[in-house]
Amino acid sequence: MGTTLMLALGLMLVLEGLLPFISPSAWRQVFRQAISMRDGQLRFIGLGSIGLGLLIMLFLR
Repeated sequence: MGTTLMLALGLMLVLEGLLPFISPSAWRQVFRQAISMRDGQLRFIGLGSIGLGLLIMLFLR
């Protein structure tokens, strides 16, 4: 299980690094928009992300 977790972490880091590597200006714009959002909006996005991740893990299990 530890190896699987480390592989998942590595994949997450690769995916997180793609946008700033490919288009730094778009990456900055995303953060400008995130800064202007209210806390509730950011929490909703986070909750949606968690839910989607759990659904993917459930189906791939």
